[in-house]
Amino acid sequence: MPQVLGRIADMAQAQALAVMGSVGRDQADLPDGVQTLVLLGPHEPGFWQVFKGSPEYMDGAPDPMDRWSRRVIDAMARQLGARAIYPFGVQPPYPFFSWSLATGRVWSSPVRFLVHDVAGLWASFRGALGFADILDQPPRSEPVCDDCARPCATACPVGALTPQGYDVPACHAFLNSADGQRCMTGGCAVRAACPVSQTFGRVRAQSAFHMRQFHP
Repeated sequence: MPQVLGRIADMAQAQALAVMGSVGRDQADLPDGVQTLVLLGPHEPGFWQVFKGSPEYMDGAPDPMDRWSRRVIDAMARQLGARAIYPFGVQPPYPFFSWSLATGRVWSSPVRFLVHDVAGLWASFRGALGFADILDQPPRSEPVCDDCARPCATACPVGALTPQGYDVPACHAFLNSADGQRCMTGGCAVRAACPVSQTFGRVRAQSAFHMRQFHP
């Protein structure tokens, strides 16, 4: 049923979301009753402007993007007869990391963060739609890191994020410094260094928003 994935993609794009990949039960351990899972993330360029105009962004209450995601993806799920599933608000959390790897469009990067065939290291997921039906899967993509010079491996100004691991305290300490304001306002230097990230169209204001959530 490839036309179903096309309809999902069209509905998602109308909300500034994109299908980031899909996975079947034969490829991953999915929740009970779900035969196909479709992962959704920001569609760029355009996502930030849509979100910034939302009531969730403007009402001043906590977790605006999570609340926006629930409203929009819940509505899509109702229209499509699907189940909305989120990477937040549930314990234990759903395994979005392993689900994304199973799509054939996402890989573990040299710095161990997820890298997507379109979003690069800006890869993120706002939620997923779980279907009781088996949907045809699109062809898998070629891994984006295979022919890459891997600038992400050396891009961190303080060496906090490298192939050897992620020194989170060192990252936060740098973000508290004057030099760290470049990452706070423009996004993580490592994520930005990815050649695929650079073609994605994500705006600096959105990166700054996420950095403030990570480092209040």
